[in-house]
Amino acid sequence: QVQLVESGGGSVQAGGSLRLSCTANVNIASAYMGWFRQAPGEEREGVAAVYPGGGITYYADSVTGRFTISRDNAKNTLYLQMNMLKPEDTAKYYCAVDFRIGGTWREESKYRYWGQGIQVTVSS
Repeated sequence: QVQLVESGGGSVQAGGSLRLSCTANVNIASAYMGWFRQAPGEEREGVAAVYPGGGITYYADSVTGRFTISRDNAKNTLYLQMNMLKPEDTAKYYCAVDFRIGGTWREESKYRYWGQGIQVTVSS
């Protein structure tokens, strides 16, 4: 059973930075990994994804240039560096993992395993 544990969330003022981490209890070297977020009253949306090897990354338009997704396979950990945070980035953030080929990065159905979510709050 794959378990994912997120950390690094919290409260920050607009313009600040946070780094989210997601550590898996399995080897993630061959995993497709992503970050999603869900704000109150909104649907969950894809934020960023990184494919095996780390060379292919995807970002939502709303975070491009501000967020960076990365992975450390030796530590079985996925990261999301969030800079220049805005109040509209306030949401619960989830990491997601799967080992199957197929689907597009922003589809929730692509990912079988999910973390419990971690809150990020950005104040103006």
